[in-house]
Amino acid sequence: MEKLSGLRHLFMTVFLYNFATFMVVPAITDVTMAALCPGRDECSIAIYLTGFQQVIIGLGTFVLMPLVGNLSDMHGRKALLMIPMCLVIIPLAILSWSRSRNFFYAYYVLKTLTSMVCEGSVHCLALAYVADNIPEGRRASAFGVLSGIGSSAFVCGTLSSRFLSTSSTFQVAASVAAVGAVYTRLFLPDSIIKEGVLDQAILAEQKKPCVIHLDGESTQDSPAFRSMPSLDDMLSLLQTNSTFTKAAIVSFFSNLGDVGLHTCLMYYLKARFHFNKHQFADLMMISGIAGTISQLVLMPMLAPSIGEEKLLSLGLLFSFSHMFLYSIAWSFWVPYAAAMFSILTVFAPPCIRSIASKQVGPSEQGKVQGCISGISSFAHLVSPLAFTPLTALFLSDGAPFYFPGFSIMCIGFASYGSIPAKFNDKGGAPNVK
Repeated sequence: MEKLSGLRHLFMTVFLYNFATFMVVPAITDVTMAALCPGRDECSIAIYLTGFQQVIIGLGTFVLMPLVGNLSDMHGRKALLMIPMCLVIIPLAILSWSRSRNFFYAYYVLKTLTSMVCEGSVHCLALAYVADNIPEGRRASAFGVLSGIGSSAFVCGTLSSRFLSTSSTFQVAASVAAVGAVYTRLFLPDSIIKEGVLDQAILAEQKKPCVIHLDGESTQDSPAFRSMPSLDDMLSLLQTNSTFTKAAIVSFFSNLGDVGLHTCLMYYLKARFHFNKHQFADLMMISGIAGTISQLVLMPMLAPSIGEEKLLSLGLLFSFSHMFLYSIAWSFWVPYAAAMFSILTVFAPPCIRSIASKQVGPSEQGKVQGCISGISSFAHLVSPLAFTPLTALFLSDGAPFYFPGFSIMCIGFASYGSIPAKFNDKGGAPNVK
């Protein structure tokens, strides 16, 4: 607990960032529909624009995440964290001023551009920061706590949105994002990287930086990737470490389902059950509260006892189950029941990140987390291309058969594609000779 208490400023940074970004999620569907298709509950152009945005963001983050992770290894986590912490303010400020069609288009363009850098980078850098300061044996629990902080911000943000008007929601979100940037700049200490001794590298023989922890202790392990990241670096890591490759595959398919669900679910619920901002917020609060309890209480207890692989398999199984339940929802209360499955679905991401983290030393954490984030971001490119047209088709009058949740079911089966990947019994510790 002493080590975790040393991360309190990082946890507050993550909380403020996630609070600001999640706060607007329940309102954005209504804002999009009002700007593009006023007075309607089904709007194909809104679905396609959202899908197109996710594709562009996915392409950008696929390229940029390994770069961000590698730069953080060389220049520090804090310096790189400040970029998304500042950029996230811009699109929120636009909709806090007005939500007319022209302002919505301005928001849409700037949100797309800034999310190429912001989406996933704060989480990626925070994971690398935690890995700098937490030993391997406790890393899965620490990653779970970090995810729990994000989930608690999700709950607080959606709860606030539930009781604020749409205009006030965006104003408060922009203000909290600005406070988060200032807090990070003033209070968050950095993990300092200094030149250390030579050691064996995974990709090449290079000098390894020494990470100075928050408590003043230094560690030395596998060497850093000192050159700028390239596709060859990522491919080399995938080829030389089978456990990392499996973690990347699982991460891709898991994110393929999550992104598809995020892109399509709200439009599906609005068309199927006429949900609005308030119902979306209620649904998110149920999911967020369940996830927060699980990550802050259950995961720290279960990870050391049953292992990351079993927790990961459990999380993936229930992730598929709750998507399947969404797809066959026959009454308005079924989505609320499906949201409760989040108490188990949230196990998967921290376990994947922990397994990947153990494949390298502390000076390579940024690059490895960046590679996983980049591979996961590829799902942001593939998922909307596959599932956005399918959702628009089955929510329209021209559907080949009546099954509004057909695309959600397909998303669930796609996310289940990661189940065959298996890890070593101990989370896949590397064997470097």
